[in-house]
Amino acid sequence: MKFYESGREQQRDAAARRVSERASARRGHEAALASPGGVASADSPERIAKRVGRLGRFYREGDVPDPAAHLEKIINTVDYLGVRYLDAGVAAARAVARVDIRDERGTPAGYGTGSLVSPALLLTNHHVLPDAGTARTSVAEFDYQDGIDGRPLPSVVHRLDPDRFFLADPELDFALVAVRASPAELAVFGHNPLIEAEGKAIIGEFVTIVQHPRGGRKQVALRENRIVDVADRFLHYATDTEPGSSGSPVFNDQWEVVALHHAGVPAPEQDELGGFVNEGVRVSRICHALREAELPEEQRALVDQLFAAVPDAPPALLAPAAAAPAPVLLAASAAQAPAPARAAPEVSFAAVPASVLDRAFTVSVPLEVTVRLADGHAPDGGPPGGGLPESREATAIDPDYASRGGYDPAFLARPLPLPVLPPELAADASAELRYHHFSVVMHRRRRLALFTACNIDGKQAQRPKRRDDRWILDPRLPVDEQTGERVYADNDLDRGHLVRRLDPAWGASEAEVKAAVDDTFHFTNSTPQHHAFNAGGTLWLGLEDYVLDNADNLDLAVSVFAGPVLAADDDAYRGVRLPRQFWKIVAMAGESGALSVTGYLLSQAALIADLPTEEAFSYGAYRTFQLPVRRIAELTGLGLDPLVKADPLERTEATSVPREIVRPDDLVL
Repeated sequence: MKFYESGREQQRDAAARRVSERASARRGHEAALASPGGVASADSPERIAKRVGRLGRFYREGDVPDPAAHLEKIINTVDYLGVRYLDAGVAAARAVARVDIRDERGTPAGYGTGSLVSPALLLTNHHVLPDAGTARTSVAEFDYQDGIDGRPLPSVVHRLDPDRFFLADPELDFALVAVRASPAELAVFGHNPLIEAEGKAIIGEFVTIVQHPRGGRKQVALRENRIVDVADRFLHYATDTEPGSSGSPVFNDQWEVVALHHAGVPAPEQDELGGFVNEGVRVSRICHALREAELPEEQRALVDQLFAAVPDAPPALLAPAAAAPAPVLLAASAAQAPAPARAAPEVSFAAVPASVLDRAFTVSVPLEVTVRLADGHAPDGGPPGGGLPESREATAIDPDYASRGGYDPAFLARPLPLPVLPPELAADASAELRYHHFSVVMHRRRRLALFTACNIDGKQAQRPKRRDDRWILDPRLPVDEQTGERVYADNDLDRGHLVRRLDPAWGASEAEVKAAVDDTFHFTNSTPQHHAFNAGGTLWLGLEDYVLDNADNLDLAVSVFAGPVLAADDDAYRGVRLPRQFWKIVAMAGESGALSVTGYLLSQAALIADLPTEEAFSYGAYRTFQLPVRRIAELTGLGLDPLVKADPLERTEATSVPREIVRPDDLVL
C-alpha cells in the first residue's frame, strides 16, 4: 500500500510551495523579532491584542502584567515557566496516541500520531487516514511511551470506528474519527479540546509538539520551537519532527492546541532555522471546517459534543481525574494489569550464532513457574527413555477438506489473529490451509510451512495411541510446492510435526479426535528434522507435553503457533533448503481471561559447514531457548504484534538475548 507515502509527499510538496512563497514575509518577521521591539513588533496589533486577552485566563485577577511594557513576560519568551507547565503537559500528553496504519490484511503500512479532542473523537492527518476503509483497519495505541522509571508502559490499543464518525479534508489535511471504546475506557486519557477562538499564538511565541517520531515511543519536541510565520490557514515554526509525527498536536505554553502538525520541508536559505521549516494546520480553521460540514444527525451530535467540551477552565482541567479507572490492557485484564517493565535492549539477530546462544543470562519476570515432569514420562506419549512408540494407528484422511474449520482466532478469551504477512512473504505464501483445529500457511518456493496455528482445548483433550501412520500430500497445493517422501528416504531425516499430533486431539467424539490427529500427517505440517532430535527426549517435545498437561489439569484454552526459521543461507538438500532453527509461540488464557504468550527457539549449537554428499549428511545437537516473541517476529518477518503485547518478557528488566532452557524448571510463563 502506497497511500501513506504518496499522501505525505503531496502534503510536503504543498507545504514547500507555501514556505517558499512566504520566505520574504518570514524573514521580515525574524528581523522584527531580533529588533528592540521584539515580539510586540512581529505580529499585527489585532492578533497581539487577542493573544493578550486570552492569556488573561491564566492569571489571577490583579496579576496581569501591562501588555505595553511586559509583552515578553506575558508570552513567556524568557526561559522561566511555572511548574504548572509540567503538570499540564503530562495531562495533555496522555491523550496523544500512536496511529498504527494497517491495510485490509492487517499488514502495517506506516505510523502517524493522533490526539483525542473530545470524549469520543481522535484527530490526525488526512494523509495518515485518507478514507474510512483505512481507518477501519487501523488502530490507536495509547501509552506507547516510557514511564517515569524509564520502563515502557503497557500500551492500550483501541480500534477506530469510522462507521460511527469519519470526516477528512485533504486541503486542510485533517481526519477526525471515532474510537471504538467505551466512554470509561477513553476517559482515563482525557482529551485536548479544539478551541475556535483566535489568540492562542502569535509570531515569536514558542510551541511544543507531542509526537511519535518514526512510529517510536512518545516524545516531546520541547518549546525551543518558535513560530516564525502565521498564514491564513497554516502556522510555520522551527522544530524537530520526523515521519510518524504526522497528526501531532502543536501546543502553546498553556497547552492549548494551536495547530495540527502535518509537514516539515527544507528551507536551505535559512540556516538560522536549522535549514527546515515545519507547517501545522491552524486549529481555528479546522474548527470552521467542522462547523460547515454537512453531517448526518448522529455525527453532528458528536461534533457538537466536541465544541461543548471546551469549557472556560484551562485545558489541564480536562485531564483524567486521579481516581479514574485503570486502562483496559490489550494483554491482560484490568484486574491483572502488569506493572510497567523496562524495555529490552534492541538486539538484531537475523540468525542466532552459537557464540551468543552459549551465553547464560538471568531473566526476572512477574510470574515464575517451576514445573517437574513425572518420572518416566516420555514426550508424545512414547515409552520411557524417549524411544519411538511401540504401536501406531492407521491414518485415514477425510477427503472433504471443506468441512475443516482450521485455526479459530476467537478461541481464547482475547482474539489472536493469524500472523500478518509482509509483502515480501505474502508474494510466496499459499492461502490458509485449514485442517481440523489447526491451519497451515506454506512458503510455496521453499516448499515448507511459513507458520502453523493450532487450538488446544484442555477440557476435551484425549491421548489416542499411535499406530501405523501414513503421510500424504495436500491435494489443494501443487506437488512441487510441498516437501514429499523423496527428501526423507534413506537418511536420518524424520518428518517432524510442526503441529504435534496430540495438539489438535480433542473433540466431542472419538471420530472427531481421530480426524484431527490424522490431519497432522499431511506433508504441509512436516519439516525435515534429524532423527536424534525428533525421536529423542529433547525438551522441545517436553515443552509441548508440559503445555498440554497444564491445559488438561487447569482446563486452560491454549493456542500454539510454530514454524521453521526460513533463512536465506539454509543448506540445500535434495532440492529443499533445510531449516536450522525452529520457533514456537504458546498462548494461554485462564478463566480470568488473562493472556500470557511465551516464545521459544530450537537451534543447533554446531552445524556442519555444508553437505558435500548425501551420505555425509549430519547435524549437530539441538538446544532449546526461551526468547521474547518480538525476536521471533524479527527472525521470521511475520507480524506478531498481538502476541508481542502479551509476552511477559516485554515487561521485564531482562536482556532480549535468548535464554537456554535446560530443564522444565527453567520455563518462565
